[in-house]
Amino acid sequence: MKSLLSNLKISVPDKIYIKDPETSKLGKRIIEHSILLIDEIGFDSFTFKKLGVKIGSNESSIYRYFESKHKLLLYLTSWYWAWIEYQMVFATFNMPDAKQQLFKAIDVVTKTIEEDLTFSHINEIVLNRIIINEYSKSYLTKEVDSENKEGYFVVYKRMIKRLRDMIININSKYKFPSSLASTIVEGALHQHFLKSHFTSITDCNDDVTPADFFKELTMNTITK
Repeated sequence: MKSLLSNLKISVPDKIYIKDPETSKLGKRIIEHSILLIDEIGFDSFTFKKLGVKIGSNESSIYRYFESKHKLLLYLTSWYWAWIEYQMVFATFNMPDAKQQLFKAIDVVTKTIEEDLTFSHINEIVLNRIIINEYSKSYLTKEVDSENKEGYFVVYKRMIKRLRDMIININSKYKFPSSLASTIVEGALHQHFLKSHFTSITDCNDDVTPADFFKELTMNTITK
């Protein structure tokens, strides 16, 4: 799969950025160090001025790529979901058994992330922590409806629709496939958060993964 991914560019909606950061060394450094800095100090404390100090560049140079830190977060989250989507597609391609295909997709969207060396400037393990801790800040805004119309969340929605279609393949009469698919994706982030911070209110631990929980929940739900 890594050899296949190396021939693909992770596509992010172009309205999110002013200049594609993948097209220059500075752009890639902005992405690399923004991930590390957000993980270190949190998105609320993150500023382009602090990022500029980290990369040894003027704050104004970062604004040539992104008009705000909100747009940068949208870029990072869109990149992450596109990366997950690619893995889902390759992992389930030509898999004839519908249940096996769905379970593999659930594995992909709920797993503990390992670093993908295909993208040397992005630490996917650290980015995953940002998604778990900060993703909701990308859409819990007053601008969410207009940004949705502009296509900022198209990658995220497309990935959930792929999962929804796999649910329908098992039970086309199930009434809530989209709700279940989005619950799996969002719920997995929440379970990983609970596993790290509120262990007393989750059954996920070193032996029980979010994938175990959501596979059982899904099959019990759609095969009644």
